[in-house]
Amino acid sequence: MTLDGQNRKEATQLRLLNSKSATKIGTWNVRSMYIPGKAQTIANEMKAYEVGILGIAEARWNDAGQSKLTSGEMIIYSGHMEENAQHSEGVAIMLSKEAQKTLIGWEPISARIIMAKFKTTNKRISLNIIQCYAPTISRKNSINCWKKPPGNVAPKTSQS
Repeated sequence: MTLDGQNRKEATQLRLLNSKSATKIGTWNVRSMYIPGKAQTIANEMKAYEVGILGIAEARWNDAGQSKLTSGEMIIYSGHMEENAQHSEGVAIMLSKEAQKTLIGWEPISARIIMAKFKTTNKRISLNIIQCYAPTISRKNSINCWKKPPGNVAPKTSQS
């Protein structure tokens, strides 16, 4: 038995973010999570494909925060921060139960960028995942904010 009540076989199967086993990381433009039940549908697909960490574009949730689904997955998200903002754009990262154990922290950068930092089995190495949602050519007013996003993400990835 391990400290959290698992037997040795179960504990070795839960290895995440190490060089001896693969952790599936994916991205998906879901076109909107602002629909009742959509987050659970995405979580079901994530389980079906055995994805540990899923970057989500076009989430369309406002504000920034985290939410836990009844099935155990966690969603961290970043959207428009203005009051009464339209439900557009937005990014999120959905984490499996196993991936949640390795999450060090996360930061909402803008409605189009979110960053999460994860522990690996090597104590000197952490994994930074940056989920972005880039504008299309037809959204010319959004292109300027993409060329110069608020703050610089690169220095934040090297901080502990």
